[in-house]
Amino acid sequence: MTESNTAAMNGRKKKARFHETWAFLVVFCIILPIVFRTFAWSPFHIPSGSMKPTLLIGDYIFVSKFAAGYSRYSLPFGVPLIKGRIFEKPLQRGDIVVFRRPYDENASFWEKLFWPDFIKRLIGLPGDEIQMKNGVLFINGRAVEKHCNSEFIDEEKGGKNITECTETLPEGLEYEVLDELPNGPLDNTGIYKVPPKHYFFMGDNRDNSQDSRVLSAVGYVPEENIVGRADLIFFSARHSIFEPWNWPHLLRSDRFFKVTH
Repeated sequence: MTESNTAAMNGRKKKARFHETWAFLVVFCIILPIVFRTFAWSPFHIPSGSMKPTLLIGDYIFVSKFAAGYSRYSLPFGVPLIKGRIFEKPLQRGDIVVFRRPYDENASFWEKLFWPDFIKRLIGLPGDEIQMKNGVLFINGRAVEKHCNSEFIDEEKGGKNITECTETLPEGLEYEVLDELPNGPLDNTGIYKVPPKHYFFMGDNRDNSQDSRVLSAVGYVPEENIVGRADLIFFSARHSIFEPWNWPHLLRSDRFFKVTH
């Protein structure tokens, strides 16, 4: 066998063993997960009770990026490589959406870099008028159908019973909301006129949600700030998932693979 043939065979062997190289490790363990999280689905942990009873603290969900299109907030840390939105798809009223909370004008660079993502239900589309009257949601001057006929047992509040109601949007979507405080601070509001290219979001836990009703904290959310639509609960635990010895008592297996829309 000639030296040239031997070199060619060695070259083929090196190519065939790419899966054993550091380059393969970088692609498989770093680049592919980043691409998947950026353009397909990204995991999201529910840290608060603002979306009870639909989403509970300790739920882990998949957020669909392609369901809404892409913006800079589809990228890690909101790197400004995308201007506006591309491949945009219209969101539907009632969708549960993850979004980047609008920046505080006085926030520092580092605060903006790690600015929090919120998850709420889309209530108001561009041009809509939204208002709360005595705990009843009004969209464009018409009351949203609401029936309160059950109770939600809140484990985080020591098993407290909270009134649970069913709302039915004009499009026909039904979902559950909590009404813990009759005539609470956010149960009566002025009229919110949603600006063009903006959305209005509310938490299902109506008396315990910092959302678009609080203009100084969230307010109207620019369409550019949309991260994605919540699609599926893939895991749920009452407390830390890093204590597997407690999983038999902590896992909420009935919530695994539950569709959220």
